[in-house]
Amino acid sequence: MQIGPYTLANNLFVAPMAGVTDRPFRMLCKQLGAGYAVSEMVTSRKDLWKSLKTSRRADHTGESGPIAVQIAGTDAAMMAEAAVYNIERGAQIIDINMGCPAKKVCNKWAGSALMQDEPLAMSIVQAVVDAAQPHGVPVTLKMRTGWCNEHKNAVALARAAEAVGVQMITVHGRTREQGYKGFAEYETIAAVKQAVKVPVVANGDIDSPEKAQEVLKLTGADAVMIGRAAQGRPWIFREIAHYLSTGEHLAQPLVAEVRRLLLDHLDEHYALYGELTGVRSARKHIAWYVQSLPEGEAFRQHMNTLEDSAAQHRAVAAFFDDLAQRHERLPDPVLSLDSLALHE
Repeated sequence: MQIGPYTLANNLFVAPMAGVTDRPFRMLCKQLGAGYAVSEMVTSRKDLWKSLKTSRRADHTGESGPIAVQIAGTDAAMMAEAAVYNIERGAQIIDINMGCPAKKVCNKWAGSALMQDEPLAMSIVQAVVDAAQPHGVPVTLKMRTGWCNEHKNAVALARAAEAVGVQMITVHGRTREQGYKGFAEYETIAAVKQAVKVPVVANGDIDSPEKAQEVLKLTGADAVMIGRAAQGRPWIFREIAHYLSTGEHLAQPLVAEVRRLLLDHLDEHYALYGELTGVRSARKHIAWYVQSLPEGEAFRQHMNTLEDSAAQHRAVAAFFDDLAQRHERLPDPVLSLDSLALHE
């Protein structure tokens, strides 16, 4: 599949998730079969570009292309400037956030709140496309089905976005009103796919190879985007890829492989965030890995008492060494989307 001049490895995408899809996580997912990953949301506020938080989010060191950066904001000129700023720092694709349901984002009329004001939304899209075009950088858009159940305007916005030059559209099958509750619906995504010629990506509740296959069939979408289900299970991309190509399931990963993947992930995480922030922000990743494993909850509680990276690293190694004594492969998980704290 193509986005502008870029040919992607496959049609399995990593969703942009605040506090999750940093460079180490994106690189890990790509290593394990994801064909494309979008960065965490980067603000269009110029006064925050030099902040440590934004600098980390804009770090693409060593990441394989295409490098996709998601930007968010409410002012067309500021969004255009943010697009150029990120392009000058390595972004090869710019994604516009029109899907984030977080109150702190929507209260400022950014994210999915833009879906309530179609003229403003389209002025932003036009400005970003115009700013990116001289650099040869394609612009994509991620949105929801609408603001609320009574006002689903994804199809109208998709048509308008395509008309001004957006080259791919991702739709999360929920309204902003739903947040992450209930279930995603795919009829609206199918309607968007019928309405436009650019590639359409289906997002929402895709947590297994069978579900990915079902959503691709129901929507006719060109790709699927996976968020929450990849937390603690980044190998889900190779599982889906194998199932789509063969109709068969891969065996659960070897415990020894998961141990290596997580420890390598932690090393990259500490290198990006430093000691104090790195240890604390790594806790959620570790918790996702162990949540469905024997003694996982007790280990998670113990992990929250550790304050230095060496101790955290040793504890993770010991946990998986002990698990490997009893299981060659990871025990079959029993995952619930409702139990996962962060969302796509």
